[in-house]
Amino acid sequence: MGELSLYAVLGLCIGFLWGIGCSLAILYSIYLGGYRKGVEDSLATEKSQRFRDALRKVEARRKQASAKK
Repeated sequence: MGELSLYAVLGLCIGFLWGIGCSLAILYSIYLGGYRKGVEDSLATEKSQRFRDALRKVEARRKQASAKK
């Protein structure tokens, strides 16, 4: 019985680490897809409305941060 529980704990640990590793790989690929799309949008000659809105928000935050200093 002692050996069975040792193998069960070992299998649980390996399965947990395998699951976390797979989850991180999926999240990283989603992140890279969004990053690529952002770079693609920033290099486009005709900027999308969403990009222009985000740019305005970033500029407003920078302006507020410089005004606080």
